[in-house]
Order: sequence, then structure tokens, then C-alpha cells
Amino acid sequence: MKAVEVVSMMAMQGFAGLSLFTVLLLMALGLAIIFGQMGVINMAHGEFMAIGAYVVYWCSQLTQQFAPSLANVYFIPAIVLAFVVAALAGLVVEVLLVRRLYNRPLDTLLATWGLSLMMQQIFRSVFGAKEVSAVLPEWMLGSFVPTEGVDIPRNGVFVMVLTILVASGVYYTLFRSRWGVRIRATTQNRMMSGAVGIDTDRVDRFSFALGCGIAGVAGAAFTTIGSTGPTSGSLYIVDTFLVVVFGGAANLLGTIASAFSIAQAQSLLEFFLTSAMAKVLTLLSIIVILMMRPQGLFATKVRA
Repeated sequence: MKAVEVVSMMAMQGFAGLSLFTVLLLMALGLAIIFGQMGVINMAHGEFMAIGAYVVYWCSQLTQQFAPSLANVYFIPAIVLAFVVAALAGLVVEVLLVRRLYNRPLDTLLATWGLSLMMQQIFRSVFGAKEVSAVLPEWMLGSFVPTEGVDIPRNGVFVMVLTILVASGVYYTLFRSRWGVRIRATTQNRMMSGAVGIDTDRVDRFSFALGCGIAGVAGAAFTTIGSTGPTSGSLYIVDTFLVVVFGGAANLLGTIASAFSIAQAQSLLEFFLTSAMAKVLTLLSIIVILMMRPQGLFATKVRA
């Protein structure tokens, strides 16, 4: 194999890693708020991703059936709707279930794991057991060819732009808005935050709904690179927790760096090994690093 061909294939694998990076990062951003900021182990986070994916599929079907002339513009409103529906579903879950389990990590793990199984069965009952795919707009089809032998899919570029916008929005919300101050204050000292007038229950509801809404956006992005089934979200939940823990809980920069490292490592290893071996080696590497640095890549500094 010529050196040019090897470089081209490595470049393609690197871009495939970026596609995986975008989905992992969008999932991890939502989980970083729920797990990192709130301490809730939400095993149903993948199912909120599936909600977003199914919303986009549903919008695609309605557009094809009732308004085919809008086939090129439906996707953007569908992403917004995916966020809203997933956030509202998260709000319901927080009010009915999660709010009774704060400061009880094992209970939240078991309860949300049971919730994930229930949601998967609901998906099977409503959408069927088979995987489904949304019809993408024409402007997302095809690819750019910057050099001979290197094709960059347009849908991948769109998802990367979407990820940058969402990550910027999360950063602004957490570190530049009044709500972000309330979230971080509640995380650091709930009792004192309540004493100075912060409605901590409202902050909890907002944070959980926001995290689930971002997972819905991740599901919308996922529809551009794969088909959606009842268990599609659960396939990413372990990798997403690894991203958050490896990067350092409650650290946005660490989450981004961790998602990029894991996605690129897994994608490049798949160039030389099987997909299963690539996952195993990536996981073993993360375990070794966490044994040496259990606080993650970027530990959050707290005042003593």
C-alpha cells in the first residue's frame, strides 16, 4: 500500500473519530450536568438520546407524508423539537422519580436503570423493534473532497458545527449566566444556597431537564450517522460515563478533551484492529490512567 493511500485512510479514520466525538461529546455534556453537577447516576441518559432520535424520525415521516416541499428545511426545527421533548421528559422524570433520590447514588443508579428498561419497551411498542432512519435533507448528503482520496461527509461537518454551538451554549449557561451561578452554588453548598434565596428545587429541575434536552440533541445528531432502535441510546451510555469520569466530573474542558481522546483512540485503533479489540484497548488505557489519576484529566478545584 502506498504511503499516500495510508495517509488518506488515516485521515478518513480521523474524521470518523470526529463523528464519534461529536455524539459522545453531546451525550457527555448532558451527563456532565446531571452527574457532574448534581451527582445523579442517570442510567437512562441513553434513552433520552433515543427520544431525540425518534423525534427527528417522526418529524421526517410527517414531512414526507404531509409536506414534502419542506424536506430540505425540516431538520433544524426537528433538532429544536428533539431538545424540547427530551427536556420535558426529563422534567417529568425529575419531578416523579429523581427528586426523591438525591444524595443516594446507588438508588438513583438502580431506579434509572429500571427506567431505561421501561423506556426501551415503550420505544418497541410505539416504533417497533426494528431500527428506523430519518430521511436527511439533500444539503446534508454527499461529501466534500479537499484532496484526492479524502471524502468529508457533509452531515459530519453539520454535526460538528452543531456540537460547537451546543458546547458554547452550555459554557455560557454554566459560567456566564445567572442560572449557571445558581447551579454551581447549589452544587457546592445546597443549604447555604437556600439560605441566600436560591430555589434549589427549581435549580435541580432545570439542571436535569437541561441535561436530558442536550441528550435529545445528541440523538438528533445520531440520526445523521446511524439508524435508531430501542436500544441505540444504551449502546453509548458506558462510553459516555467514561468520558465524564475520565475528563473529571463537573469540568467542561475535561469533558471535551476526554471525548476527543476516547473517540480518536478508538477510531484509529479500528484502522489496525477489530472494533471489539479497539474498544477493549481503549477501555484498558482509560482504566490504567484513572488508576494513576483517579480524579480524571482535569480535576475541579474546590476551596478547602
